[in-house]
Amino acid sequence: MDQTLTGLAAVVTGASGGLGAHFARLLAANGAAVALTARRLDMVEAVAAEIVASGGRAIALKLDVADAQSIGPAFDEIEAALGPISILVNNAGVGGEGLALDLTIEEWDRTFDVNVRGVFFSAQQAAVRMLASGVAAAGTARIVNIASIASHTVLPGLSAYNASKSAVAMLTRSLAREWSRRGIAVNAIAPGYIETDINASWWATEGGQKQLKGFPRRRLMEATDLDATLTMLCGPAARAIAGTLITIDDGQSLPGGG
Repeated sequence: MDQTLTGLAAVVTGASGGLGAHFARLLAANGAAVALTARRLDMVEAVAAEIVASGGRAIALKLDVADAQSIGPAFDEIEAALGPISILVNNAGVGGEGLALDLTIEEWDRTFDVNVRGVFFSAQQAAVRMLASGVAAAGTARIVNIASIASHTVLPGLSAYNASKSAVAMLTRSLAREWSRRGIAVNAIAPGYIETDINASWWATEGGQKQLKGFPRRRLMEATDLDATLTMLCGPAARAIAGTLITIDDGQSLPGGG
């Protein structure tokens, strides 16, 4: 694999499993030194140890992005260990499941605290350091927000999640508009449904199978389907890409059914 990210330091939030852990492994395989962060320290430590055992460079830190005050100190610790942050993958997120009539204030706030507030302040703190360290001036500053097809498609029973991911999409464009001239490329990926530990039980149910059969290709995506896009947005190829939301969903958000 072409080591396009060699010498760069990357941060992946929500890296304890699923897409976050996959992204961390991918960035490390492309040469980046990776900081894996999540609320569950033991889980990110396990993934970081795996990366190191494979010849990569990685560290693990406990971080809940809903606690905005803790993000800056965590990023300072990362820079002290790995050097200036060049790449942030804003992956941390929660599902926000629940019908609109049943959602509590606490459930709504938790969804936005992680999915929107956490994304904004992680991006802000990364950008401050990218500008101060000279990474932005050097042209290697990249922020990739992980949105969802919920950014532009109604997923039933997920009003809080839909709203939060729509906010991530517009936030991506807003930050790109402010920071592009200063050398920071901000973009987003909108994945479709990928089987993870969180949703695996749903796809085995009758309702899950019915939903699956409504997808144009009657299947779920694989995490590896996002690899080429993430690598592009984190590397030199993103030089002229700013404020873009790239949907990768195997056609799941197309109107109609299978």
